[in-house]
Amino acid sequence: MQAYLMAFLIGGLICVVGQLLMDLTPLTPAHVLVLFVVVGGVLSGMGLYQPLIDLAGAGATVPLPGFGHALVSGTIEDVNKYGFWGIFSGSLRATASGIMAAAVFGLFAALLFNPKG
Repeated sequence: MQAYLMAFLIGGLICVVGQLLMDLTPLTPAHVLVLFVVVGGVLSGMGLYQPLIDLAGAGATVPLPGFGHALVSGTIEDVNKYGFWGIFSGSLRATASGIMAAAVFGLFAALLFNPKG
């Protein structure tokens, strides 16, 4: 039960911060998206995002900073395993399933529904 509560609270807090950034600053949703991915990547590179994931689980991996974390942690892992070439393979290996799911679900949505004109 505590794991669900922490996922809800941390994930909700991340979303609240994003909403406040869009409401109280001139940042657009695209700016906030990029900012969150970069912040997640930077925190991951500094070793600070994994403890948040350990605490919040999906509440920290599902929002956008979790994507930045996956990019950086996958790259670090592949660099340690394959050396220089891991720079190119790590982020793709770590995020390929999420990117593919977004593309497939986007295709299905485009085939099933008509956009508003």
